[in-house]
Amino acid sequence: MTSRHLRLLVRVRAYIALTKPRIIELLLVTTLPTMILAAGRLPGFWLALATLIGGTLAAGSANALNSYLDRDIDAVMIRTAHRPLAQAHVEPARALIFGILVGVAAMAWLVSFVNILAALLSAAAILFYVFVYTMGLKRRTSSNIVWGGAAGCFPVLIGWAAVTNSLAWPPVVLFLLIFFWTPPHYWPLAMKYREDYERAKIPMLPVVADDKVVAKRIIQYSWVMVVVSLALTPVAKMGLIYSITAVVLGGAFLFEAYALQGRVRKHQVTKEMRLFQGSISYLSLIFLAVAIDPLIHF
Repeated sequence: MTSRHLRLLVRVRAYIALTKPRIIELLLVTTLPTMILAAGRLPGFWLALATLIGGTLAAGSANALNSYLDRDIDAVMIRTAHRPLAQAHVEPARALIFGILVGVAAMAWLVSFVNILAALLSAAAILFYVFVYTMGLKRRTSSNIVWGGAAGCFPVLIGWAAVTNSLAWPPVVLFLLIFFWTPPHYWPLAMKYREDYERAKIPMLPVVADDKVVAKRIIQYSWVMVVVSLALTPVAKMGLIYSITAVVLGGAFLFEAYALQGRVRKHQVTKEMRLFQGSISYLSLIFLAVAIDPLIHF
């Protein structure tokens, strides 16, 4: 491989990194199961593929624009210092243009191959993430991730709209499930990287409150999340597969939340990431149950 090809490869990887692919993966995990629930069966292959492509582009646009706006923060945080803009692998102006163009491509794709409602919801998610969370809340309030996390809830609305060209109560419940999942998912990470956020002057809850307050809030949101997950059973007429899964996973999540609180009380907060990693498994598995239940309903 020539040096020219190597430089091109590095640049391509940098632009892909701007879109934060690992975050996109988690968003897509919630989209397809919602489409299956909306259809009551496997949706058409092309519709599913078109929706996932459009969703990937929309999420990539929002993340790239977030990277552009937060480049000063990323440069001083150890956890994010490797990102393309922090390492000067991409010029800020080009990152901004890239984010905008990917967003336009997402809207054009969804309008052409899915439907206008899905495109409008995707546009709303991008605007919310960029203007409400990144520019409005992130640097101003400890509730930033609570309200800003709503942007990550839009994929379930988009998935439902892609199949039905409408909205209903089941995707609203799923929206709320992710909404209340986000704080107990993210706050343990913020606890671990508290010094990073302090250095960047980001008022995450673990920065402005002691660990006991954070642990209590995590438990409160976890309980509401579990109740919302159980509410999907009557609202969407879910069967035993989903219902049992929701109970078991909810119990496991609460166990870990209370375990974190116990460690905080003993001043032994050394396993914050256990709840963070477990929360990812929780979301993936409960949406797997959302997907399987309509296909094997009993």
